[in-house]
Amino acid sequence: MRERLVPHAVAAAVTAVVLAPLALPGYVLRYDMVFVPRSALSWELIAPATALPRAVPQDAVVALVNQLMPGWLLQRLVLVAIFYLAALGAARLVPTGRLAVRVVAALGYAWTPYLAERLLIGQWGLLVAYAALPWLVRAAIGVRAAERGALRRLLLAVAASAITPTGGLLALVVVVVLLVGRYPGAARAVPTAVGVTVLLNAPWLVAGFLSAGDGRSDPAGVAVFAARAENWAGPLVALAGTGGIWNGQATPASRSGWLVPLATLLVLVVAGCGVPLLRRRWPGSVVGRLGLLAVGSWLVAALGVLPGGATVLGWLVAGVPGAGLLRDGQKLLVPYVLVLVVAGALGAERLAGRLAARFDVATGRVLLAGAALLPLAVLPDLAFGGAGRLRPVPWPADWATVARMVGQRPGEVVSLPFQEYQSYAWNDGQVVIDPAPRYLGVPVLIDDTLRVDGVAVAGEDPRAARLRELLDAGEPVAVAGPRWVLVQRAAGPPPDPATLAGLRRAYLGDELTLYENPAWRPPSAPTRPGPVGLAHLLAGTVVLVLGLSGTARWCYRVVASRHASPAEGEGG
Repeated sequence: MRERLVPHAVAAAVTAVVLAPLALPGYVLRYDMVFVPRSALSWELIAPATALPRAVPQDAVVALVNQLMPGWLLQRLVLVAIFYLAALGAARLVPTGRLAVRVVAALGYAWTPYLAERLLIGQWGLLVAYAALPWLVRAAIGVRAAERGALRRLLLAVAASAITPTGGLLALVVVVVLLVGRYPGAARAVPTAVGVTVLLNAPWLVAGFLSAGDGRSDPAGVAVFAARAENWAGPLVALAGTGGIWNGQATPASRSGWLVPLATLLVLVVAGCGVPLLRRRWPGSVVGRLGLLAVGSWLVAALGVLPGGATVLGWLVAGVPGAGLLRDGQKLLVPYVLVLVVAGALGAERLAGRLAARFDVATGRVLLAGAALLPLAVLPDLAFGGAGRLRPVPWPADWATVARMVGQRPGEVVSLPFQEYQSYAWNDGQVVIDPAPRYLGVPVLIDDTLRVDGVAVAGEDPRAARLRELLDAGEPVAVAGPRWVLVQRAAGPPPDPATLAGLRRAYLGDELTLYENPAWRPPSAPTRPGPVGLAHLLAGTVVLVLGLSGTARWCYRVVASRHASPAEGEGG
């Protein structure tokens, strides 16, 4: 019983310590993390007409669940699930019989610079894939061994990962690398796993294929999104320590400490000591294939700072549709993080055993305790919402009013200031992606140009590019033909009066002003993305079947255990 409860207790403790500020009411709005009280499910969320499907099917899933519960609760459930399942998954994955080693793995995986940095940049969908990876790997090992129920568990982990394109791509690569081959008793399970994994990725794949954009990205983003140094040791060592995100505002202050590279070196040495144990305890080629995934993910993450790597990456993103996913290579570091943590936990076990044999058992236990606490000591400012950076705030009442007005007469909205990320005083000045597309539930045109340290990285939405050209030429926004223009006064200076020429003011609030275009005419033949909708329907059906089959199995076990005789219960 203790072996089963302790990992849950550790996972709960980590979750409580990191997410403590979320006990306060409100919403955490930071960079890409935007939850709203009630998101409307629309075709634009399912298949963006012109922009690349970076949030497909994430936004549609959120909108669907949002019909059942308010956004503040959904946000908390998602974040709690990330930390809890990441810690518990790592504890169950590590091949050991020692409870203390499982605790080392749980804390090591749920308290990494990678998780901290991606949390502070608001990429919760990617962190769902991060939390799912230990479960996916454990299920893949079970599929290879023809373990009952392993295929269903694997596909559930894939379904969770595929909530974003990056997570779905990672899951697909992991499934292919770990499962392709011949395994006794798994002749049907392997092709089924690969085929269904592709199907679960279909929503964003089909949406990307049918997008009005050409899928190519600005090569200027290669330098902007390249891994960055966090201290004196440079970007490669930052990546080796699972950090190195391109955005300095999403980096915990402790990562700049001069001892951090030494701690990274220590972790690498201990992980190296754990590899022999890993090879002995995992069957066949699992360790070799996982090692390939780890090394490959690290090299992709480092490509932008390796000699000649930026040139190759620039050619790829400029010429190959969809290759823009590789610009921010550090986000693909997940397999490396998992292998480092698992090998590190086993390395601590091996070293503790040697110390216990040379000195006494207490010395070995001290080493394991130190290994468990090392992540917390090196990264203390992940606690309490990244040292207070994840603080909930209430939505101003203007947003609900504007959403109601737009919902009564739906039509395309142009959001001003015309920029992708906004900063509001009511949100403590924190940068957040423009919330209008998620809050209003109608097509909203925003500028997807990203500006970082004076460098402008062009977006991929051709309609946004055309509107930007009109505004730069001094033309009124009404020329683009939107029904509404939303001016977010709290996000910047007021627009030029010429920009609003020909519009009628429909609402004036404390934070927002809404204008209507009297010359607006409805589209002659609104399109419905049939193939994308079908892809969502098929993927959703797979998830529903997997969930119902899992529920049925659980109910059967509960009923069977209640009707078992005392002798059968004792024997089981």
